[in-house]
Amino acid sequence: MNREVRVRFAPSPTGALHIGGVRTALYNYLFAKKNGGKFLLRIEDTDQTRFVPGAEKYIKDALEWLNISPDESPWNPGDCGPYRQSERKAMYMDYALDLLEKGHAYYAFDTPEELEAMRERLTAARVVSPQYNSITRTQMKNSLTLPADEVAARLASGEPYVIRVKIPRKEEVRLQDKVRGWVMVHSSTLDDKVLMKSDGMPTYHLANIVDDHLMNITHVIRGEEWLPSAPLHVLLYRYFGWEDTMPEFAHLPLLLKPDGNGKLSKRDAEKHGFPLFPLSWQDPVSGQIADGFKEGGYLPDAFLNFLAFLGWNPGDHRELFTLDELVEAFSIERIGKSGTKFDINKAKWYNEQYLRRKSDAELAAYLTEGMEAEGLQIPMEKAEKIAAIMKERATFPADLWKEGQFMVIAPESFDQEIAAKRWNEDSVKVLSVFKDILEELEGELLAPQAKELLNQAAETAEVKLGKIMQAVRLAITGIGAGPDLMEVFEILGKQELIKRITFALNTLEIKG
Repeated sequence: MNREVRVRFAPSPTGALHIGGVRTALYNYLFAKKNGGKFLLRIEDTDQTRFVPGAEKYIKDALEWLNISPDESPWNPGDCGPYRQSERKAMYMDYALDLLEKGHAYYAFDTPEELEAMRERLTAARVVSPQYNSITRTQMKNSLTLPADEVAARLASGEPYVIRVKIPRKEEVRLQDKVRGWVMVHSSTLDDKVLMKSDGMPTYHLANIVDDHLMNITHVIRGEEWLPSAPLHVLLYRYFGWEDTMPEFAHLPLLLKPDGNGKLSKRDAEKHGFPLFPLSWQDPVSGQIADGFKEGGYLPDAFLNFLAFLGWNPGDHRELFTLDELVEAFSIERIGKSGTKFDINKAKWYNEQYLRRKSDAELAAYLTEGMEAEGLQIPMEKAEKIAAIMKERATFPADLWKEGQFMVIAPESFDQEIAAKRWNEDSVKVLSVFKDILEELEGELLAPQAKELLNQAAETAEVKLGKIMQAVRLAITGIGAGPDLMEVFEILGKQELIKRITFALNTLEIKG
């Protein structure tokens, strides 16, 4: 009988959610929905020393902004709760004791000073990676080396201890990863990881395995940084007797720096001036604020589409996908093994494409947001027309107002570099004639008609229109580039054009 697909995203509330974590959440969501399954969110807060206030809410808000909310979570519980590991604390010791009874774990009473002395001893002996393992444990203070009555006495006295897994000395651990194929690790390279800490809280390794089992997780899709831990997790499933229900693993490739050399970091984002987090984040201790993609003007659908392609491709030339289309096309088999370079320009390209897909009414809403911030207001019909001709020139919603405000606010100054090159007697002649023609015109001015009348003015002034078009644009907009000028003329209307031409003729001087 096939099991229901159940995947989980399990972040730690230690700060803002990194873009790599968001991609992991997205891939889990897509896989679950593609296979008619459930997407769970579990907060892994066993390390209370690293807990950061506000981080859990940040995770929730980020996923909601992206419309990939989990089916089960701390704020939307199902039948497998609690969904915070700190609230599951009481159960973990029972599982650790079960491993002790089976001979797969042991008590260790070593002090921090004794552990440091062991590492120094191994380093002096030129051991490359000093660790507490099948060899060094025989020289340490634990229930494998101490008499049983002494172990019992130490436990009874309340002496601090940890519980470590007992890794076999000579064994090959194999697992099949859905991204990387067969992975084989010799147990001699593994150390006896701590499963239960001295404060009574489990480590990630124990809590992760127990929770995935109890929550019926069928597939573990997580970052490449967890691949070295996977052999230990396979052993724990075996030691618990849960091999038949062990989830399948898929370890995702790293997100790399823009130049491809090394893992993407916060420092890289700051250096290149792009966000690293979905939403802006203010550190509750330092007060430092980190930029977010949302506040930077990225649309959630565009951001998701961009993220999906950081390691995955659909196998054809398509690049634009709605969330539903991503669900339909997604497969783990098309995730690459190699790291993926982070290209912020590609993120901007996606944003441009999604902006252009929006209706003129939706774009006009962005435009009016910018206007209202400056106390300005225009009819919605005009706002839609401005948005329609500006959308091909916008990367972010705010650009619609930033780049299109000249159609609402008449220029009070002009680009002097353009003026020096293009403003001359010919442009003055044509604009003077064009102004006269407009003053005689009855009715509204439409774009095709505007072009005819401007051509007529150029012919009357005996000037080639192509030579003075940038000067005409300068007079009307104050700048030397922009959207189709005849469309601008139509939106501004006859009276506004006359007003702007008059101002330019009276203000601009012919240089040289």
